[in-house]
Amino acid sequence: MRQWLAFIPLFCCFAISHVGVVQAAQLTVELPDGVHIWDTAQLLKHPQAQQIQITEDVSYKRAMTYRAVPMAALLGGITAKDHLQAVATDGFAAEMPAGPLLESTGARAWLAIEDPTAPWPTLGENQQSPGPFYLVWTEPKAGNISPEQWPFAVNKVRILASVAERFPMMLPDRALAANDPINQGFALFQKNCLACHRLNGAGDSQLGPDLNQPHSPIEYFAGDYLKRYIRDPQSLRQWPQAKMPAISTAVLSDGELDQLIGYLRHMAQRRTAASTL
Repeated sequence: MRQWLAFIPLFCCFAISHVGVVQAAQLTVELPDGVHIWDTAQLLKHPQAQQIQITEDVSYKRAMTYRAVPMAALLGGITAKDHLQAVATDGFAAEMPAGPLLESTGARAWLAIEDPTAPWPTLGENQQSPGPFYLVWTEPKAGNISPEQWPFAVNKVRILASVAERFPMMLPDRALAANDPINQGFALFQKNCLACHRLNGAGDSQLGPDLNQPHSPIEYFAGDYLKRYIRDPQSLRQWPQAKMPAISTAVLSDGELDQLIGYLRHMAQRRTAASTL
């Protein structure tokens, strides 16, 4: 879970200064047919690049206008069944099913490109802008798009095996039914937590702490304090550099929060067995 006033990115190396003069950057996209590298100028002049209006921008908390390219235009050879990861320069790694990124109606994904000659505003004092590349959505509510699916400061996008295939140590007990609330909690963990956190030592993010090693938060948050922390971290642990965002009921309903915590409680019992799963 990442703070939307301070971070989010996507794949390969690029050089940019978020404070001061914005420089041209590179985006690396790894597809089935090989590695594709796009620079800022190429993306700004892309045949499908256009001005788009975002009515409720997740990072700026207001309406924004961007020059952007449909994500589908950059994902040739990808199918709806594929799994992608967007990697940010701060260690944020968003796991994303490809299907929603390929849609051309309803919730539609776009890669917003920051023009070095017209840099975007910063996200606050001593903060960066979301550039040089920022994955934004038009009509996000139509696809139940969560804040974790708005990665910014993106420098890489790649096709990968699913989370379950790459990290079996995160899996709940295989004896559980597919629709068991614990498995549903695992799906919610992937969507809302995995971009910042690891579990049982597994995961690609370098941003937040592991949520099961050496201890699970369900073991050191008494009563309903874990729920309170997820809903409003600053109400329990307040400090200026905090990055954990508040997760509202609009993002994670009370029932879904119960399922997520149920998954964490279940995995707290599978810590020592993780290496043999």
